Amino acid sequence: MKRLYSLFLAAVAAAFLLPAALYAQVGKPRTDLAIGGSGGFVMNRVSFNPSIKQTMKNGMTLGLTARYTCEKYFSMICAFQGEINYTQAGWKEVIDTSTDTYQRTMHYVQVPLFANLGFGRERGGVKGFLVIGPQLGFCIGETEKRGGEWTSRTLAMRINGVTEQYDLKVQRKFEYGIAGGLGMDISTRKGHHFILEGRYFFGLSDIFSNSKKDPFGRSANGNIVIKVSYLFDIIKTNL
Repeated sequence: MKRLYSLFLAAVAAAFLLPAALYAQVGKPRTDLAIGGSGGFVMNRVSFNPSIKQTMKNGMTLGLTARYTCEKYFSMICAFQGEINYTQAGWKEVIDTSTDTYQRTMHYVQVPLFANLGFGRERGGVKGFLVIGPQLGFCIGETEKRGGEWTSRTLAMRINGVTEQYDLKVQRKFEYGIAGGLGMDISTRKGHHFILEGRYFFGLSDIFSNSKKDPFGRSANGNIVIKVSYLFDIIKTNL
């Protein structure tokens, strides 16, 4: 747990200290503020211990984005980026021993806080970028879907004998972890930005209690997100 917490603190440092450190160097200051919205596709699974056989659980994400560009240091464009997103997480089990099916959808409000480091054209062209930083979330609801027989006989046929997850609601609604990704920003001279991005979230917190008396030692979300965004400059530096 201490190691996971250290990883989270490292992500916080990357998001806030790296652009600030670059800003302290000799570079070209920027005061660009862009805001907008995003939407995309989420593929999630939960890392359980003991393990549960799964396939990726598909969902969606929608949200708002604000990006403040503070510095161009040589060819690197440095910015802070914050988001507020609604995201569907959860897991979908693979049950080989019967016709039973099961999936859980967990609904989150998520707040990623990123360092955004770009290379390319600031306006009127293409810029590639890296985002990395901490992500906080809160589970606002959950739904489950069952299919098949769902009898004591089919439950007893589970390969690893793990069935406690079916009767558990999310016990730890607050979530934290590390997110990072790569993207492409196509912008116009007038300050419109059309963005395609892929990112990965690694959960450091568990959705269920994980003491010795609890059934799971780990139960953390992990997901891949493919999203598109549209931002427009409301404050921009004269280049």
